[in-house]
Amino acid sequence: MRLVVLGGGESGVGTAILGKKKGYDVFVSDFGKIKENYKEVLSINNISWEDEKHTEELILNADVVMKSPGIPEKSPIVKKLLEKNIPVISEIEFAAPFTTAKTIGITGSNGKTTTTLLTYHLLKQGGLNVGLAGNIGKSFAWQVAENKHDCYVLELSSFQLDGIINYKPDIAIITNISPDHLDRYNYDYNLYIDSKFRITMNQTEENYLIYDNDDEAISNWLANHQIKAKKVPFSITEKLEQGGSITENNEININLNEQNFIMPINQLALEGKHNVKNAMAATTVAQLMNIRKATIRESLSNFQGAEHRLEKVLKINNVQYINDSKATNVNATFFALDSMTTPTVWIVGGVDKGNDYDELMALVREKVKGIICLGVDNKKLVEKFEGLVDAMIETTSMTEAVKIASKMAEKGDTVLLSPACASFDLFENYEDRGRQFKQAVQNL
Repeated sequence: MRLVVLGGGESGVGTAILGKKKGYDVFVSDFGKIKENYKEVLSINNISWEDEKHTEELILNADVVMKSPGIPEKSPIVKKLLEKNIPVISEIEFAAPFTTAKTIGITGSNGKTTTTLLTYHLLKQGGLNVGLAGNIGKSFAWQVAENKHDCYVLELSSFQLDGIINYKPDIAIITNISPDHLDRYNYDYNLYIDSKFRITMNQTEENYLIYDNDDEAISNWLANHQIKAKKVPFSITEKLEQGGSITENNEININLNEQNFIMPINQLALEGKHNVKNAMAATTVAQLMNIRKATIRESLSNFQGAEHRLEKVLKINNVQYINDSKATNVNATFFALDSMTTPTVWIVGGVDKGNDYDELMALVREKVKGIICLGVDNKKLVEKFEGLVDAMIETTSMTEAVKIASKMAEKGDTVLLSPACASFDLFENYEDRGRQFKQAVQNL
């Protein structure tokens, strides 16, 4: 069996290693450059590879192709594979049959990284032998090859879910759905929503789907489609018989199979309404996995959040600097602005993925005193927000953006990097953008 891997990054190299171990004839092809450390790993494992090109005769003879999530379906080589009816799958789909470990699959437009890390933290603190993979951490396939874990918490993007055929998580979570990556879905929001719900398409009556009952897109989809999995909703606005709700005393209450878990919201390590929901989702998993309540409580109160997600960097001259570089869509920035309690200087911009900024207007009027546009093309932002704030400045350098912000901000204010856009115009990725912000703040 010939396995061709498109993309020589973490998921690609992990898949190649697992494929090799399972007796496949493996070839890795990357249209960009493969990093030196990955080249070394491939060579040590006697796996042939190429980079900066796709050689068709070495690819189109595959029995199965694993495509990295970053490569769009529209790319010429993928189109040719699909024309030849060669299965093009994701790393998760390839690796899942080779493990008997339980998997918890987590998707959503926002909150999935925090929910994934929090779920992993709860299960690990509860003594389970658990791995962390998917869009985060070490490649799932690589970990399956090393056969180390009894269960995995997987952060799954819509692109990874597009590449599944038979994979089914034992427990699935959809944190929320809002327009994102519409450029990859022909600007059709319904296609993107369907993509997220692929997480439950193979689930059976023995599996669980945990979801945000307050989310309009999720509720509408579930009202119009049958699923087999047991539904476990959570809500911060209404009382639910089964699942997660908020009590009159401002506690989260997870009611599952006659078992109740209660904890005051003010004891959660994470702040903000959206994080109450993330905590409910993670806690539901922990309860289904029979983690002790005392352990869950302790873990929820000592959890350190995700880097680049509302990360407090420094307070300088009584101005708080916050790195929310991971906010690559409007909805994520909505959460960030919504959680601000002081006048805010907002650094925004980058590669726009078909953003609609209308839902931010009220929050910008209420919370934002100055806007710094950090992107190659800021026209849309300027047209939208000019006149709503006292000052609006454009820049293409993080150092300059932070310097201007420090001049705009007064004692008691917050400087928030929450770009609402992808980072590829000026940075390698959102992590690079976040690190440059933190460096620039430290250099003030």
